[in-house]
Amino acid sequence: MSEPKIVDARWRPPPEPMEMTLEAVDTLGPDETVVLLIHREPFPLYDILARNGYAHHAEAQSDGSFAIRITRAK
Repeated sequence: MSEPKIVDARWRPPPEPMEMTLEAVDTLGPDETVVLLIHREPFPLYDILARNGYAHHAEAQSDGSFAIRITRAK
């Protein structure tokens, strides 16, 4: 398994975090992961990911931000 692709979108104004994330997941291979770092939980992104065949797992960080692991749904 390869190293995850990191998308650091913390404190970027909309729609940059969404655009950066969608560009990154568009290049995902079958066993690759994107980790989105963001200052708030991106609920609208979750629906887009699900509709396009991706799974995600959000984890709150100690600084109040979120790390969201995105993979292709199995």
